[in-house]
Amino acid sequence: MLPEAWEAMRPFATENFGNPASAHGAGRKARQSLEDARERIALCLDASAEEVVFTSGATEANNLAIFGLAGSPPGHILSSPIEHPCVVEPLKQLAARGFTVSYLPESVPNPRLVVAMLVNHETGAITEYSVLSTQYSVLHCDAAQAVGKIAVSFRRLGATTLSLSAHKFGGPKGIGALFVKKGTHLVPQLFGGHQQQGRRPGTEAVVLAVGMATALEIATRRSPPSLFRKEAGGLGERRNAFIECLHTLCPPIVVNSPADASPYILNVSFPGCRADVLLMKLDLAGIACSTGSACSSGSLLPSPVLQALGVPEEVLRSAMRFSFAASTTEAELVEAATRIAACVKQIRATD
Repeated sequence: MLPEAWEAMRPFATENFGNPASAHGAGRKARQSLEDARERIALCLDASAEEVVFTSGATEANNLAIFGLAGSPPGHILSSPIEHPCVVEPLKQLAARGFTVSYLPESVPNPRLVVAMLVNHETGAITEYSVLSTQYSVLHCDAAQAVGKIAVSFRRLGATTLSLSAHKFGGPKGIGALFVKKGTHLVPQLFGGHQQQGRRPGTEAVVLAVGMATALEIATRRSPPSLFRKEAGGLGERRNAFIECLHTLCPPIVVNSPADASPYILNVSFPGCRADVLLMKLDLAGIACSTGSACSSGSLLPSPVLQALGVPEEVLRSAMRFSFAASTTEAELVEAATRIAACVKQIRATD
């Protein structure tokens, strides 16, 4: 978490702890800070404050959007085949309830809902949302890997709803948001309070909202001006240098991420190494990485994203995902590449 986010949060964790739904002075003060955070977050993504619904993170936001927009069966839902598990599983639930779920690039006339992420969580590939938004009228965008990393305008994107998680851009864990376009009918999935226009009842976490707003302001200040362009220079150059180090130190490697992917995510395969064995060896070497999304990597199963992309078996079984931050230094990447190469060579020498 960014130190600026924690400093902004500190008073709300220790002193200003009123319930924002309460009418007394402490509650009113908390409400003012909450709505100020909502306004700041909306401004960062070119949206209106009333379009922002606080959630516990992108998983909850994705579920709220998918179930809240789908309505009742029967109906047709269209999605991409490379979505995050917190989108895949709700779609399976809709299919079990009687919806028909199809996958791009299949063409479906007038689907009830289209679901597609902006930046892929395993490869960093960026979706050309301008194409989708001109074809479909009800569109949910999982932007957890995009917000705070590439410039995102909710207004220009053309999505009906958009989800994000604060910890992806240096904010606290346990909070995110769902942006809901004005005039959208979203069926709530929780009941029991009036908060947030009834869309997501329950006491809002003011301390987390303040931290998210602060982190998002810092992150969006360093985002590039173009909606779909990856970060120019900086981290992108360091990421490319990291790839070159791996090519030099432990060939052969296969880069599964496209050249124009987000610079914050890199998927690489190391033929001759089983991903589960390499993951454990890298962990012992102090390298934190995964074989897929953090929500599914505990299973150590091959990446469903790479499976959907049809990569060869040897590439699929040796794929690792590395994540970077804007603060990641060249020295850290050189050290990481050196340790990774040593582990890869050890495994190849013993197999």
